[in-house]
Amino acid sequence: MADRGVDLSALPKEVRDQLAELDLELSEGDITQKGYEKKRTKLLAPYIIQTPVEPPRQNDAQPPAPSSSSSHAPPPSSSSRYRDRRSRRTHRSGGTRDDRYRSDIHTEAVQAALAKHKEEKMALPMPTKRRSTYVQSPIETRTPPDSSSGSEDETSVRRQSSVVGPPPVVNPNLQSPDSWINRTVQGSSTSSSASSTLSHGEAKPQPQSQPQPQPQYKPQYQPLYQPHYQPQHQHHERPHTAAVTEMLAHSHIAPSENSAPPPDVTAVAPPSRGPRVDLPSNTAVQGMSRGQSRSSMMETADGRGNIQRVPVSSRVSTKIQQLLNTLKRPKRPPLSEFFTDDAEEIVEVPQPDPNTPRPEGRQIIPVKGEPLGVVSNWPPALQAALARWGATQGKSPALTALDITGKPLYTLTYGKLWSRSVKLAYTLLNKLGNKNEQILKPGDRVALVYPNSDPGMFWVAFYGCLLAEVIPVPIEVPLSRKDAGISQVGFLLGSCGVGLALTSEICLKGLPKTPTGEIMQFKGWPRLKWVVTDSKYLTKPSKDWQPHIPTANTDPAYIEYKASKEGTVVGVAVSKVAMLTHCQALTQACNYCEGETLVNVLDFKKDMGLWHGVLTAVMNRIHTISVPYAVMKACPLSWVQRVHIHKARVALVKCRDLHWAMMAHRDQRDTSLASLRMLIVADGANPWSVSSCDAFLNVFQSHGLKPEVICPCATSPEAMTVAIRRPGVPGAPLPARAILSMGGLSHGVIRVNTEDKNSALTVQDVGHVMPGALMCIVKPDGPPQLCKTDEIGEIIVNSRAGGNMYYGLPGVTKNTFEVIPVNANGVPIGEIPFVRSGLLGFVGPGSLIFVVGKIEGLLMVSGRRHNADDLVATALAVEPVKTVYRGRIAVFSVTVFYDERVVIVAEQRPDASEEDSFQWMSRVLQAIDSIHQVGLYCLALVPANTLPKTPLGGIHISDTKQFFLDGNLHPCNILMCPHTCVTNLPKPRQKQPVGVGPASVMVGNLVAGKRIAQAAGRDLGMIEDQDLVRKHQYLTEALHWRAQTDPDHVLFVLLNAKGVAVSTATCVQLHKRAEKIAAALMEKGSINTGENVVLLYPPGIDLIAAFYGCLYAGCVPVNVRPPHPQNLAATLPTVRMIIDVSKAACILTTQHLMRTLRSKEAAASVNIKTWPTIIDTDDLPRRRPPQIYKPPTAEMIAYLDFSVSTTGMLTGVKISHAAVSALCRSIKLQCELYSSRQIAICLDPYCGLGFVLWCLASVYSGHQSILIPPFELESCLSLWLSTLSQYRIRDTFCSYSVMELCTKGLGTQTELLKARGVNLSCVRSCVVIAEERPRLALTHSFSKLFKDVGLSSRAVSTAFGSRVNLAICLQGTTGPDPCTVYVDMKSLRHDRVRLVERGAPQSLPLMESGKILPGVRVIIVNPETRGPLGDSHLGEIWVNSPHSASGYYTIYGEESLQANHFNTKLSFGDPQTLWARTGYLGFVKRTELLDASGDRHDALFVVGSLDETLELRGLRYHPIDIETSVSRAHRSIAESAVFTWTNLLVVVSELCGSEQDALDLVPLITNVVLEEHHLIVGVVVIVDPGVIPINSRGEKQRMHLRDSFLADQLDPIYVAYNM
Repeated sequence: MADRGVDLSALPKEVRDQLAELDLELSEGDITQKGYEKKRTKLLAPYIIQTPVEPPRQNDAQPPAPSSSSSHAPPPSSSSRYRDRRSRRTHRSGGTRDDRYRSDIHTEAVQAALAKHKEEKMALPMPTKRRSTYVQSPIETRTPPDSSSGSEDETSVRRQSSVVGPPPVVNPNLQSPDSWINRTVQGSSTSSSASSTLSHGEAKPQPQSQPQPQPQYKPQYQPLYQPHYQPQHQHHERPHTAAVTEMLAHSHIAPSENSAPPPDVTAVAPPSRGPRVDLPSNTAVQGMSRGQSRSSMMETADGRGNIQRVPVSSRVSTKIQQLLNTLKRPKRPPLSEFFTDDAEEIVEVPQPDPNTPRPEGRQIIPVKGEPLGVVSNWPPALQAALARWGATQGKSPALTALDITGKPLYTLTYGKLWSRSVKLAYTLLNKLGNKNEQILKPGDRVALVYPNSDPGMFWVAFYGCLLAEVIPVPIEVPLSRKDAGISQVGFLLGSCGVGLALTSEICLKGLPKTPTGEIMQFKGWPRLKWVVTDSKYLTKPSKDWQPHIPTANTDPAYIEYKASKEGTVVGVAVSKVAMLTHCQALTQACNYCEGETLVNVLDFKKDMGLWHGVLTAVMNRIHTISVPYAVMKACPLSWVQRVHIHKARVALVKCRDLHWAMMAHRDQRDTSLASLRMLIVADGANPWSVSSCDAFLNVFQSHGLKPEVICPCATSPEAMTVAIRRPGVPGAPLPARAILSMGGLSHGVIRVNTEDKNSALTVQDVGHVMPGALMCIVKPDGPPQLCKTDEIGEIIVNSRAGGNMYYGLPGVTKNTFEVIPVNANGVPIGEIPFVRSGLLGFVGPGSLIFVVGKIEGLLMVSGRRHNADDLVATALAVEPVKTVYRGRIAVFSVTVFYDERVVIVAEQRPDASEEDSFQWMSRVLQAIDSIHQVGLYCLALVPANTLPKTPLGGIHISDTKQFFLDGNLHPCNILMCPHTCVTNLPKPRQKQPVGVGPASVMVGNLVAGKRIAQAAGRDLGMIEDQDLVRKHQYLTEALHWRAQTDPDHVLFVLLNAKGVAVSTATCVQLHKRAEKIAAALMEKGSINTGENVVLLYPPGIDLIAAFYGCLYAGCVPVNVRPPHPQNLAATLPTVRMIIDVSKAACILTTQHLMRTLRSKEAAASVNIKTWPTIIDTDDLPRRRPPQIYKPPTAEMIAYLDFSVSTTGMLTGVKISHAAVSALCRSIKLQCELYSSRQIAICLDPYCGLGFVLWCLASVYSGHQSILIPPFELESCLSLWLSTLSQYRIRDTFCSYSVMELCTKGLGTQTELLKARGVNLSCVRSCVVIAEERPRLALTHSFSKLFKDVGLSSRAVSTAFGSRVNLAICLQGTTGPDPCTVYVDMKSLRHDRVRLVERGAPQSLPLMESGKILPGVRVIIVNPETRGPLGDSHLGEIWVNSPHSASGYYTIYGEESLQANHFNTKLSFGDPQTLWARTGYLGFVKRTELLDASGDRHDALFVVGSLDETLELRGLRYHPIDIETSVSRAHRSIAESAVFTWTNLLVVVSELCGSEQDALDLVPLITNVVLEEHHLIVGVVVIVDPGVIPINSRGEKQRMHLRDSFLADQLDPIYVAYNM
């Protein structure tokens, strides 16, 4: 860089000025980057010192030493001198700076703070956004993804702080790591989700410079074929990117500062969710012990010492790694040691910091204003003053209104004002209703609806109401039904009992109308009668009618509206005497004289605009010139011109008007402000007004403006004018200012800031207390205790000139208008009531009042106070302000997890690029953190003109907050920082060491009265008859026996989509088909006994026949779901894998599927040349096998059951003949199945209990099974339900996917079903077959929806099975109904079970998973210690039953693995019994219900799979619970899934709304997970519907999702990395 070694502050002034000029030209695009660099180098050349570089000094925010990371230091031009120049040249910058919030000192402070951060190197991962989501900025303004931001290209988009010149090419091992990290925030390409984060012209790192550690364990089995999920059309990447990725993937990604981010490539489109497929993970190992990891994964430790699996080609992990690096930096504030209360350890209470500043002064003494002078000719009431001037000074001007160009439109004289007001009063009282009825009575409230551009009509209406003694309620003109806060205005009108509205003819025409021409009924408004007050509609009173003008009393004169922090609008009633006294006090304080001229730029309907410009003006016969908002927008100088033309003595303005006038003052050379004796600054109480006043004085002093005429004041609707600076004596010294420490302010203490310039606040006084008033400062929260002299508190005022009450709201009134301050001991200091002003401040030297903020702008975060305006000012001091509009920033706090969290929402300029915005956001975070020591929770940028506005153009804060909380803000950029600012999370739970002896645990449980958590089904009982024993020993014999004894009994009926039976099988038909298949196997396949045969069939009877054919031939069937013809690429590899893993000797299938297996499409995804023998069973010759095989022992394997678990594990279990017959017998007993019964089955017959019910149970029990393939429901949704009705089925079995299809598809059509005659009253039990926690919401809604067609509410129940035991629970025909309990979720996380009442906060409803089957025993066991648990514990469900599987089917037959899962023993208690570990967590509860034997029934509740649980902060979470909360967060979330990645919680949500809702979801998801689960979400990924993979059982496959996310295959709409 050119300024190496140059101390800018030491340069001569003219050189500094030239540099500043140059910077300005660059920032405004008047010069190219190249030209800028040339000129700058030339200017600095003489001053460059060729000595070693000194570290930069803090106060000159210079760029740090010129490493390649200095590329985004703040521009060297951020010294205050440059800014003075800038303010003198503002005509060019066209309104970019809103000097309301401007403070050179503050801006400099912010720049210095940011420079300090630069040295600490923040690297925030930039969110990934799909292009279409970000419609806001035009494409041309964006740097193309591939152009390096270091290129010399003139056209590339430049910023002041961009890289200057290309970075030097250096050896990657020497290159500063910061250059990578910093450039990820800075670089031009990060916004494009398809581009590489590394496209910055760095050197290519040499891959060989890093050793490549091999995986540290040998995979237990490596399949021949690895399905790859990389789509075929990978985007062309530059080779060096791939090399870098490769290198980074093989090296351990160490969480150090040096980890350079690999590229981020997120443009690969996912396959849309077509059929639900079972995808095993990249390589799945069946029979793996839990905790073993999958091969072809890199291991990284996750901080708890657990091994995490990282796909080798991981790219997303870059950004996550960046996020982790950032999060590892110390939080602020530092976490002190917390205490933990074991029972309710929800929220941590930080111990008070001993260094907190405390007030040390004495108790404040109330401050008195000067006495209110008694003037002999004060009028007895304000109306009397108007009457007097109307009669005696009729020609004198009262009001001049301007047109839109700023020229005078009309002048209303005092005579006209009086006569028109009298006419209106007469009309209101006498002419509104029929002859004898009087619609308005004195004391009624009337709304005044007049636009800002028509002050004359408003004046007449206001005084007309006063004369008629009705109470005017001025409100804003409603423009549409959707105005910000419109319904709250309705609340005001309702609480004030308004039934009549006065308006002008023009205004009435402009109001929104219904199609019939009536005025629209606004939301929340009472019915109003509209009255037009134009002169031509008014009646002249008769000669003898005079308005009644009583002496001012305490009746209300008018009601002024006020919006509270929450957005509610209330009316402050001002009595007649208060109105008069206030005018007198203002006259005395401001020294108003009769006949003066006043220019009013404020809103005349309320506040200062009304008090000075309408009321006090009339009292003193002042001529008011009213400058409306619309004129100011068109011609910002108009008020200055009016002062000049009319030689006005007083002007009434806001800081905004000062700022606008400065921006435009170059157009006017000859204006003079010398006539002004008072320039009243209405928002002078805003702490940032001081800089506006100074800057304005700076510019206009040369136009005759005297420094002493600037008079800031402090007001509030309740206390009215609190204090105002009196006009000074020319030449007298100006009042001193307070420079306060922000840190002190946040603790409510006044500390003069000396050391840290960065966090100082300069405030000006607002003068002295009003005449006749008494003022105190009290603590803003709790009882109104008097503050100490060095303490900030709320200003309260006692005066006759203040508001009296909130009209119609007596409750709220008491707390505000009748406050009696108390001393430190809580004793009231007197009798007199004070009014709360809502202003925070203190009394300075000389009884001057200083205001530092408002109660409604107060954000209380972790016990410290922050002022919203201060935060706005800091945000706006962050340069460059090319990103947001200055006047359009909202700061508010939302309550999340027991504390207030700060949110900033700003409107983004349309031309701001994504990097600019992200850069600005990250710098605002740093600035606010440095200066205010408070973390931001959320920073959102929304498109221009989308925030709700107040009538005069400000941002409607409470509506913005509501939009944010409702998810209707539609941001275009968002940055959440929960990790940084949520510091009250409970301490992570420390697991108890397993040191306690087993016996003591047992004894402890017994002493505590807890029973050991176990339960059992009823006994299977003995079978007496030998014949039956033979019949039921093997299914082959059972089938053979049935074919002989009852040949024509129909066992199976298969239905098609029309409900027609397309095929049936009697006992003898099934037997014969099985024989044919057995013969074919022996002849064609030359299969040996005991070999495995894969069955590949669609759901149907062919599958059943093939199964028995295998058994007849003595081989072991392996049932596999056929590949989906439309999605071979995804489904065929799984088929191939099962065939390879099971070492199948042969495949039985249909002709159609055989063709598919050998097709070209299949060849694209697997090797079709190596299939084992394929036999198609469609047209087999009639042959019989030589004999039907009979196994020598029942322990032989009957079949293999393969399934892909939700974690993506492919597991095969061996089911023995003994287990098959025991299971079938158990189901027969539980469901009372026998030959005359019919059941309907609508589920997939490929594994688990579904397969048993489809293929085995009927042959064993002899009942008839009506088979409904679930895919048929896609073409006829009502197939299953109409079958139940048509066949009068009593028992049916289905899957969750079927139930969901019916609920979503038929829920609205119950009337139609009824009309078709569907009646489900016959159904006694409808059992959902699943291996998961019962989906209560789904079963409930199914029962509710189909209640109308006769479905009993007791019919629906669930079953539960696992890999080790296919059926543990199944709701039978007898026994108690399944019960539901409500469990405290906090206790579940600690592996405890605490039952709570329904509807309790944090309660989770769980339904019993059906009754335990006969012959089954379950016990709840601690998975770590393997000891039995009491029934108040959550533990692993272990099962002992004759039908447990014999073991995993593994290639090497590792016995230790099987022993672990299938034949394991308790560590104490009953060490003899062999148990199988289900891998599911659950608990047993004894219920009040009785079972068949009359004992109390023990219910088993399944909570979730142990493999799926997330261990975070030492607690155990179940993904489904977090997902349920997430899905409730916003209407646009269709489905969601969570997983963890290196201790970060990742939430993936499918967006079913429009893409503009995508970013709304980020804060809502973060909030809900924090509130309900006390977890901070690390990454939020918003994707299209159908992206979350779901297996055939309808379960989410979270591990697949995780792998796809890390391999960048999701094509997300948006990825937010929460800081």
